[in-house]
Amino acid sequence: MDLTIALIIMFALIILNIPVAYAIIAGCAYYFIMNDSFTHEILIQRMMSGVESFPLLAIVFFITAGILMNYTGITERMLNFAQVMTGHMTGGLAKVNVLLSVLMGGLSGSNIADAAMQSKVLVPQMTKRNYPPAFSTVLTAATSLITPIIPPGIALIMYGYIGNVSIGNLFLAGIVPGLMLSVIFLILVHFIAKKRGFETEKKPAAKPKEMLIASKDAAFAILLPIIIIGGIRFGVFSPTEAGAIAVIYALILGFFIYRQMKGNQLVTALKESVNLTATIMIIIAAGTAFGWILTLEQIPQQLTGTVTNFIESPALFLLVIMVFLLVVGMFIEGNVLLIILTPIFMPMIQTFGIDPVHFGLFFILCLSVGTITPPIGTIMFTTTAITKVKIEDFIKEAWPFYIVLIIAILLVAYFPAISLWLPSLFS
Repeated sequence: MDLTIALIIMFALIILNIPVAYAIIAGCAYYFIMNDSFTHEILIQRMMSGVESFPLLAIVFFITAGILMNYTGITERMLNFAQVMTGHMTGGLAKVNVLLSVLMGGLSGSNIADAAMQSKVLVPQMTKRNYPPAFSTVLTAATSLITPIIPPGIALIMYGYIGNVSIGNLFLAGIVPGLMLSVIFLILVHFIAKKRGFETEKKPAAKPKEMLIASKDAAFAILLPIIIIGGIRFGVFSPTEAGAIAVIYALILGFFIYRQMKGNQLVTALKESVNLTATIMIIIAAGTAFGWILTLEQIPQQLTGTVTNFIESPALFLLVIMVFLLVVGMFIEGNVLLIILTPIFMPMIQTFGIDPVHFGLFFILCLSVGTITPPIGTIMFTTTAITKVKIEDFIKEAWPFYIVLIIAILLVAYFPAISLWLPSLFS
């Protein structure tokens, strides 16, 4: 009964637009206060236990590295590289948007940061070339979903930490699905551009010399994900140490190689890093306390028994979970769901014999869709706030992207080799 009331409190506060982390804390506080078996300090102890972890430092470091990258001049170099590679094609600037998401996603690990950056940098340029602002905003929001599933995606680190899954394997597993999703977006953008007349005039392709110069400028940035993944897989450093190396690498690029970072920019970047890290850590702390309550009440075990009684095949299980996550993700923030649901899903996937690395990519991709769907979609609201696009216009332009995202999820779900091929090569 206490758990039921705690859940009612949580959802009521969420409906009242209270931040999800604080709504969870309020529900947990009620549970512990009303339960005589616990002291009142147990809530704080459970929350602190969730963030007192060495692997979680990887999140702090990668967030800091990603934000520092925005002050090093890398964004401009990556944009120039993307324009040289795809700018001459039909729908060239739209394809630049997709490619830039892949390149920047490998640096920042944060889809909100990437979406905000591209909304400021690319959407105004696309508007000048007669792309509707709503389409440009949707494209920017949708392509930012590549970021959570390619290394060093913060969601991969969180899932690996909570589910006790190899973060190195998750990083490797995310590469092929991330590239696959980018190819799907490029194909969709090509057909939309052709149908609606976006940049359909023929332009000369970049000359080899231009491509070489652009590649040289972007080379240091492109090397970072390679260094991170290679170092982790060959045992040179742990994921947490890789995050620290990424920070040092960003500082070296900003101050000594590109020489575009100033002292005041470093202070600003560190402030942004603290704010974003604090937000994520509060969510992790709240989710840890709630997860402990669920475990105490044996909810994962009960749900596993219920699910296995009604669902016999792994294929049907994945389909049901996909529908569930797409619906729930519309109302609850993805990081919160990741923290709450991972301990619940782990016994289930073991029962069905599903590889936890494969499931992790599927899980994160499902949750990512919720960030661009109403009523809670964080990336949808972030991008529309920057570009001044109405939500109803965003939704009208978004439906083709919802379709291709569901196709991508189904491909990842039912073709495990897409996510497991690379990890198997290095196992």
